[in-house]
Amino acid sequence: MGEFKVHRVRFFDYMPTAIRAMAFNAHTERLALGRMDGSVEIFNFADRYFQEKVIPGKDSRSIEALCWVGGRLFSAGLNGEITEYDLETLRPKYSLEAYGGPIWTITSNSQGAHLAIGCEDGTVKLFEVLEESIQFERNLDRQKGRIISLSWHPSGTQIAAGMMDMIRVFDVPTGRAVQRLLVDRGFGGSKSRETVVWSVVFLSDCTIISGDSAGKVQVWDGHTGTLVKTHLVTKWDVLALSVSKDESSVVVGTSEGTVIQFQFIAPTLQQQQDKEWVRTRTFKNHTHDVRALAEIETAIVSGGMDTQLVVRPLLEKFDERSHASALRKIQFPHRNLVFCAKKAGLLLFQFPGQLELWRLGESDGHGKPGDSLPLKRKPEKLLHLKRKGEDHICCSALSSCGGWLAYSTMSSVRLYRLQTDNNDISISKVPKLPKILRSAHQLCFSSDSSKLFAASSQSSVLVIALSQSECKYVHTLKPKSGSRQPIHLMTNSVDGKWLATANSDCEIHVYNVQKLKLHCIVPVYGSCPSAMGIHPTTNNLTMVHADQQIFEYSIVEKQYTDWSRKLQKQGLHNLWLDRDTPVTHVTFNPKNPEQILLHDMHMFCIIDQSLPLPDQKTQFYNQMTLRSLSEQERPSHLHAFKICKTFQDLLSVSLLDDQSLVMVERPLLAITCQLPAPVRQKKFAT
Repeated sequence: MGEFKVHRVRFFDYMPTAIRAMAFNAHTERLALGRMDGSVEIFNFADRYFQEKVIPGKDSRSIEALCWVGGRLFSAGLNGEITEYDLETLRPKYSLEAYGGPIWTITSNSQGAHLAIGCEDGTVKLFEVLEESIQFERNLDRQKGRIISLSWHPSGTQIAAGMMDMIRVFDVPTGRAVQRLLVDRGFGGSKSRETVVWSVVFLSDCTIISGDSAGKVQVWDGHTGTLVKTHLVTKWDVLALSVSKDESSVVVGTSEGTVIQFQFIAPTLQQQQDKEWVRTRTFKNHTHDVRALAEIETAIVSGGMDTQLVVRPLLEKFDERSHASALRKIQFPHRNLVFCAKKAGLLLFQFPGQLELWRLGESDGHGKPGDSLPLKRKPEKLLHLKRKGEDHICCSALSSCGGWLAYSTMSSVRLYRLQTDNNDISISKVPKLPKILRSAHQLCFSSDSSKLFAASSQSSVLVIALSQSECKYVHTLKPKSGSRQPIHLMTNSVDGKWLATANSDCEIHVYNVQKLKLHCIVPVYGSCPSAMGIHPTTNNLTMVHADQQIFEYSIVEKQYTDWSRKLQKQGLHNLWLDRDTPVTHVTFNPKNPEQILLHDMHMFCIIDQSLPLPDQKTQFYNQMTLRSLSEQERPSHLHAFKICKTFQDLLSVSLLDDQSLVMVERPLLAITCQLPAPVRQKKFAT
C-alpha cells in the first residue's frame, strides 16, 4: 500500500445543525430537507441518496415547513415569510410576507393549485400557485390561537388544522369551520397544560389522525367529529406524522427519538372485514427529537435534533436482501468543506459563518509503521475570518501556495491576499473585483495561483486573472449543452491547461484554459459525479459517481482509457459497490503515477493500476491477510484496491508535496457531545 507520514487532524469543529422539516417529491424522487440554520439540501433518492444541491442559509431565514408543488419548492418559517427557491441558481427566488405573524406550517392540495399556511394569529391563509409566483387569495375563518399543523383532504374541499387543545376542520369553498374536535389533555400534572396538536393527516375516507404534545396518536371520524381510538405512544411529544401514498400506513416521530409505524389492518385473522389502525413496528435510530418524517414507497425517512438523516427500508417491500434494503444514515455533507494548500502545508476550514486557516504541526521523530510521532510544533490557527452580511458561506478556496483565499455567499465574492512570514500572517482584501463576479457555486485556483475559476449560473465558469497589482476578468467558459443546472464539482490540471466541471445533470465538461474554449464533453453516465481529479502526469480525468462506479477518461485522446474499459468489462467488486457513503475526494501520488488516492466517510483507498483487478471470488479487504503471508505467497493475493479503515469519520484526505497525508477526521461522538441533552428516560437498573 505504501508508507506515508500521516497528519491526523481533529481540530475542525464541524457541527451540522438540526433537521427541522422535509418534503419528498415522489415524481422526481427528490427529498428536500430544511435545517435550523435556514439551509436547504436536495437529495436524489434515485441516485443512491446523493446530496446533489445545497442552498445556503441566511441569518434571518427560518424554515419551519417545506412543500413541493410539482417541481417547485416552497418553505415557510417563523419570520412570517413564504419563500420559493430557484433550484438552478440555488438561491431564494422570492419571499412573500404573509401578514399573519410566524408561520408554523405550509401544505399544498393534491391538485397543486393552492397553498395553505397556518399562522400565529389564528388564520389559515390560501395562496393561488401561479406560473412564476404565488398570490394571496383569502383567509379561512379566523380562530383563537395559533394554527400549528395543516392537512388537505385529497379532494381539496376540506382542510384539517391542528391547534391548541383542538382540531378544526374547514370547508374550503365557503371558508367556514365545520367541525371542532377537542383533544384530551395529558394525565396527572400535565392535565393543566395545553395540548399542542403538532401534526395532523387527513385521509381520503375522512379519517383524521393527529399527534400531540401529550404523547397521543388519535384517530378521528371526520364525518361525525368523534374520536375512534387513542394510542398513547410516549410520555413526551408526538412531533411528526407522515402517511404512505396508498394510505395504508402512518409513521409517527416522537421526542424520545423513536419512529413508530401504524398500519390499517385487521386486528385478527378472523376479523378480516373490520380493519383498524394498529401499531405494528417501532424503530429507534435517533437519540433526540424526530422533527421531520416522510414515508416513501420503500422506506421511512426521518430526521431531527441529532442532525442525521436516516433512511429505514421497509423490508417487506424487498424480495431479497440487497444494498437497497440496508439502513442508511447520512451524517456528513457530500461536498468538500476542507481545502488544503499542498505546497504551504495550510488547511482552510469552511463554516457557515466564518473561515479558519490552520498551519499543520511538525514532527522531528522517525518511527515504525503505526507509531505516533511526538510534535516539535503544534498545529496553529493563523486566521479566523468572519463573513460579511447575513448570507452564509456557500463555497471557498485556498491556493496551493497559500497566497490566495476566496469565498462566496449568495450575494458576493470576496478575495484576499495572504502573506506569511515565519509565525506572522497578514491578510489584505482585494478591493476591486470584476463586476461580473457576483457570486459562485464553486471556486478553484489554478495550480500556479495565476487564475481563479468561479462556477457561475447556467453551468458556466468565469476565468479571473490574478496578479499582485490587479484582478482582471478574462473569459466565460460556457457548455454547448445549454444546461442550466449548477456546477457542484470543479478541478484543474497541474500544468494549468485543463479545467473539468460537473453539474447535477451528470454532465462533465473539459475546457482548454490556454485556448479558453470547450475541449470535450465526457459521455454522460446516469449517476451524478461525486468526486473527480486530473492526473498530474497523464492528464487523465478520474471520475467516481454516486453509485460507486469509477471511470478514467483520457482528455488528450477524448476517450476512456484501456484501464477504465477493463474495469467496466470485469465489473467492480460487490463489497465496493455496496458501500453506503459516496467518494468525496480524488487525488494522486506524483511519486507513484499508477496510484489513485480516494476516500469516503468510512475508508481511505489507494487504487494501484499496475496490479490486477479483484474479481468477485477475491478477498476484497485483504490487508490483514497480506501481512500474515510470506513474501513468496503475497503476490498471488495482491490486487489493485488497497483499503485502510484505521481512520474513521473522514471529511477530507490530501497528499502534501512532502509526501505526507492529511487526514481530517470528525468523530461522530464529538458531534453528539455538543448536542443538547435528550429527554430523560428511565432505563433498567439506573
